[in-house]
Amino acid sequence: MTTGYTEHNKMSDVIASQPSLLQMISRFGIQLGVGEKTVREVCEASKVDTTTFLAVANVMKQGATAAGFYIDKIDMPTMMRHLESAHEFFLDFQLPHIRRKLLEAIDCSRQNEVAFLILKFYDEYMHEVRKHMEYENQHIFSYVKRLLAGEKVTDFRIGQYSSSHDGMEHKLQELKNIIIKYYSPNEGTSSDLLCYVLFSIYNSEADLRAHCDMEDSLFFPAVQLLEERIANNQFVSNTGAENEDGETLTERERQIVACVVRGLTNREVAEHLFISINTVLTHRRNISRKLDIHSVSGLTIYAIVNGIVQIDEVSLN
Repeated sequence: MTTGYTEHNKMSDVIASQPSLLQMISRFGIQLGVGEKTVREVCEASKVDTTTFLAVANVMKQGATAAGFYIDKIDMPTMMRHLESAHEFFLDFQLPHIRRKLLEAIDCSRQNEVAFLILKFYDEYMHEVRKHMEYENQHIFSYVKRLLAGEKVTDFRIGQYSSSHDGMEHKLQELKNIIIKYYSPNEGTSSDLLCYVLFSIYNSEADLRAHCDMEDSLFFPAVQLLEERIANNQFVSNTGAENEDGETLTERERQIVACVVRGLTNREVAEHLFISINTVLTHRRNISRKLDIHSVSGLTIYAIVNGIVQIDEVSLN
């Protein structure tokens, strides 16, 4: 493979060469302000596997042809965290944001059949994306975690999974055609907002297609390789060692745990520790991953047992 990104490139140069990577570094939990640091230095500081980062970046840059070099090299937990973060972005931010802007741009104040058809199509599209991503979150990633634990799963293979990417793209294409061909704003109404929404839909489509291509060319083949290694007794699970190291929280993570169990909101935690809300959310995801604890009640017990807080400091609301 040639002309790809390497661990020795400056992270700032990598981002500047392809602005679409801004979404990717956010999904890895990497913050801006990278200075003159190399890709490896930034990844190590953010506790991100460098090879997996480069795999995603180079597939985005060069397409599926770059994936073959990395299929047997990526760190699967890092890859899944990246994909889960992408799912959160699509479902909790990007798609709802576009819908809100779409409601502002089209005329829903009167009986406009085309306007309601546009909303209907968009809601159907959101439903398809949500169903697809929630299935992966709940079933595919759980299946891969079982494989990583060394379990020989006999009732499922990743090849049986149909990602239904084509169906999502077909519905979005139909939506764009309806807006372009059949919807006209009211007389005297600016079409700027509708054009902005349409442009956002195109960008969302490109982002989602890149995400799906990443799964098809890199993630699913890597899962198939993992299946083969387990079937041939060539895979040694190191889950125990990972958990032992992973349960050690950093000082910043301990501070965030203390704030959370004392009843502070994410915004209040950010203000108290002088960090961004995104940084708080990233730390909370890492804490949940390390401890396998996903509730405030569970964190409270952990914090008391490990001496992070005293029981009289805990919010009981």
